[in-house]
Amino acid sequence: MEQQLTIQQVAAATGLSVHTLRYYERCDLIAPVGRSRNGHRRYSAHDLRWIEFLNRLRLTGMPIRQMQQYAELVRSHPDSGFHTRRQILMGHREAVLAQIQQLQDNLAVIDWKIQHYSELEANLNDSLNPSNPNGITAVKAIFPEPGV
Repeated sequence: MEQQLTIQQVAAATGLSVHTLRYYERCDLIAPVGRSRNGHRRYSAHDLRWIEFLNRLRLTGMPIRQMQQYAELVRSHPDSGFHTRRQILMGHREAVLAQIQQLQDNLAVIDWKIQHYSELEANLNDSLNPSNPNGITAVKAIFPEPGV
């Protein structure tokens, strides 16, 4: 018999909250899961893989509505509808690539600013070096008045 997981175990395994798992079931992202004799949810390994996939879609910014559309296609046409599912995933992939590019652009600006501050620190440290004959002149040029 396949091992069944509790909602708490699935939450721990996926990083999703129990509330989110219940929400995903209410909004039809997750098909109704099995229940124990006392009515507690019991998730299969298949359920866990599906939830992990949904989590990746959500973490990469796919809107819930689009996730619902995809989930409905999987449930209603498990052996067909591949073209539409692929189209949804390809569209989302393009959005993820655009996000990655934006993040890389933002990181480049942050790296530039870090380099800029490193250069300023190096110049200031060089100016404060007692063995640098022009050091005190450079410091006075940067800070013309004491305490500024």
